[in-house]
Amino acid sequence: MEMTGNGLNDLSFGEAITLAKAGHKVARKGWNGKGMWISYTSGKVLDLKVDDIWTDNVRVVAEENGGKVEIHPYFSMKKANNSIQMGWLASQSDMLSRDWEIVE
Repeated sequence: MEMTGNGLNDLSFGEAITLAKAGHKVARKGWNGKGMWISYTSGKVLDLKVDDIWTDNVRVVAEENGGKVEIHPYFSMKKANNSIQMGWLASQSDMLSRDWEIVE
């Protein structure tokens, strides 16, 4: 890993994922959109009122599980249009690139 004045850069995908799981936002220098990054969200079991679940299909699962829903870990992406994409997946290019860096 290479250290620069503002943090780590030129990271492999594996290094970037490790840093994301430690709480950092990471991004590729090669992404075209400005201000994009990904972050990791650990899983948890949600014990919500069924009426508080915003998705009909997930609400059915919660009803079947006594009001609980287990959310597995996932990555989210902050997109260039300032929206959040939950459930981001890496492309082959993302996985094989060494232009990952921490963004703060």
